[in-house]
Amino acid sequence: MALMGASDPSGEAEASKEKPFLLRALQITLVVSLYWVTSISMVFLNKYLLDSPSLQLDTPIFVTFYQCLVTTLLCKSLSTLAALCPGAMDFPSLRLDLRVARSVLPLSVVFIGMITFNNLCLKYVGVAFYNVGRSLTTVFNVLLSYLLLKQTTSFYALLTCGVIIGGFWLGVDQEGAEGTLSWTGTLFGVLASLCVSLNAIYTKKVLPAVDGSIWRLTFYNNVNACVLFLPLLLLLGELQALRDFAQLGSAHFWGMMTLGGLFGFAIGYVTGLQIKFTSPLTHNVSGTAKACAQTVLAVLYYEETKSFLWWTSNMMVLGGSSAYTWVRGWEMKKIQEEPSPKEEEKSNMSV
Repeated sequence: MALMGASDPSGEAEASKEKPFLLRALQITLVVSLYWVTSISMVFLNKYLLDSPSLQLDTPIFVTFYQCLVTTLLCKSLSTLAALCPGAMDFPSLRLDLRVARSVLPLSVVFIGMITFNNLCLKYVGVAFYNVGRSLTTVFNVLLSYLLLKQTTSFYALLTCGVIIGGFWLGVDQEGAEGTLSWTGTLFGVLASLCVSLNAIYTKKVLPAVDGSIWRLTFYNNVNACVLFLPLLLLLGELQALRDFAQLGSAHFWGMMTLGGLFGFAIGYVTGLQIKFTSPLTHNVSGTAKACAQTVLAVLYYEETKSFLWWTSNMMVLGGSSAYTWVRGWEMKKIQEEPSPKEEEKSNMSV
């Protein structure tokens, strides 16, 4: 079980070429299926914990805090296990360094906003509308890349962003027409999208502080989050609400809470696994297809009836996201294929 390898990419590429086609196809199918099952299960489980009539638990910050705590303990446990069994597992050593924790703190604040607003969005909107409610991540990526990094975006990529924005507004309009719109949940979805974009930008800046290790960054982010959530739990009165919770001593409740934490940890691993066995472009396409399947499952599971325009809004969001991924991939490929100025000078001199 290698949770974080440091193997040679060229060696992996050669090994993948040597594998039979059927074996590689089976591996990819299993990895993509694992990603879909983990991601969809996590969303439905979180919806149950955050907004279940049978639980009647109104402590979204505590649910998020507990998931961060489970992730922290899992990271530390795997690090200890890897140290005890170096041949059986590959996982970085983790030791809490307050200096590094302070360096990661600005990113941790964004990380807290991302996971909290995600859960608050899911609490107030249905699972079927969840993807549309958080669909502006790509738009914020383009906007923040220009404002913070001074990176421009092509006309075709901007067109796909326009399709996403149109799909978002149509989805909001149709939710309102059906009487199921939550402006609170929609606002949290927009804030979650903003934090996801900020998280991607600041992650690149903070990675050197943890020696480029995603697992170390995950550990420090969740440790900082656990500490920062404590005053929020007191200020928002969630500890009092938890004390009055009727199922506080229920093994089922704590089992579901722990399972939610396990899914939260696992999604990071299976995401990396899917990228490793496919490609970043294929991962994005798989994520879009997964979102479509998740929406259909939610409509069927909760026995909802949606209008044609509501489904159109979902297709616009998913289609725009897929088109943006394809355009960016095509642009990157085009840049790689173009000769550099130095190479052009050499070729001209040789002629």
